[in-house]
Amino acid sequence: MKTRAAILVELNKPLIIDEIEIPPLQYGQVLVKVIVSGICGSQIGEIDGVKGYDKFLPHLLGHEGSGIVVETGQGVTNVKKDDHVVLHWMKGDGINSPTPKYKWGNRIVNAGWVTTFNEFAVVSENRITKISEDVDFEVASLFGCALTTGFGTINNNAKLKIGESIVVYGSGGTGLSVILGASLVSANPIIAVDISENKLEMAERFGATHWINSKQKSVKEEILKIIGKQGVDVAIDTTGNVKVIEQSYEITSARGRTILLGVPRKGENINIYSLPLHFEKILTGTHGGESEPAYDIPRYIEIFEAKKNNLKDMITARFGLDEINTAIDEFRNGKIAGRCVVKMSPK
Repeated sequence: MKTRAAILVELNKPLIIDEIEIPPLQYGQVLVKVIVSGICGSQIGEIDGVKGYDKFLPHLLGHEGSGIVVETGQGVTNVKKDDHVVLHWMKGDGINSPTPKYKWGNRIVNAGWVTTFNEFAVVSENRITKISEDVDFEVASLFGCALTTGFGTINNNAKLKIGESIVVYGSGGTGLSVILGASLVSANPIIAVDISENKLEMAERFGATHWINSKQKSVKEEILKIIGKQGVDVAIDTTGNVKVIEQSYEITSARGRTILLGVPRKGENINIYSLPLHFEKILTGTHGGESEPAYDIPRYIEIFEAKKNNLKDMITARFGLDEINTAIDEFRNGKIAGRCVVKMSPK
């Protein structure tokens, strides 16, 4: 059996869309028909080589999506054929299987435990979580990374409390999820910072009480006007820009928490005054919000179904697999406010 896929062959080059051969399922593996895939900043980083040399080329990409189970390998018990699932990069319940290797002519195409830039994907059992068939596939894809990372960062890393202040640098899909999570725990104020007016408008819709365009105003001055000289309780950076990270640390209070979602390019280092870290100030990175997909995803879906929140509003751009390079370019250039998804297969 073959599948169409977007393959990363060379760093800083467009993905190649072609057919590859799906390998037989091994113990703990699941074959999923991918319906919708999100595009995350992590994929842009992989394509752009932000971590340096990539020894796994050529390989597949994508780590958040939704789909339907086609077949299960030996040992798989959490899902069965025809189940609807969220595909996620954080470990969930089940077997951590071997990673698949696809054939592309005479070449081998590597893949991780989950990929979503392919119409059919061999994934590890612990990288998918079953969901109700009533959940919209586009909305379901958001739970593969953006929402679980954003909410987990609020709950598990920042431990944001009712009435605490927060500033979020970057209002892309993950930033919006952080802002939405902050609003759900009644943080105040919730300050969004970005260079795009469209993204700041989205931030307001998802819970930001204040917003600052860093191209037009001094972010530090504006934040201190809103908060006061004591600084904010929590600052979260989604950009990976070292200057932004330094500022986010600087404007937190003496017992404030700075959480890093964005990752700087290899070789780019931050410069901070570290003495406050010996007392109550905190600077730390998050690993996907330390989320537990099998526990978190059903819980999050339930709350949004109960509250009738239209999470689909977070999705503002839709592309087909053949348009994925255009989608990546528009995402990279900041033309897309909200989340961008790729319709991999019809339902």
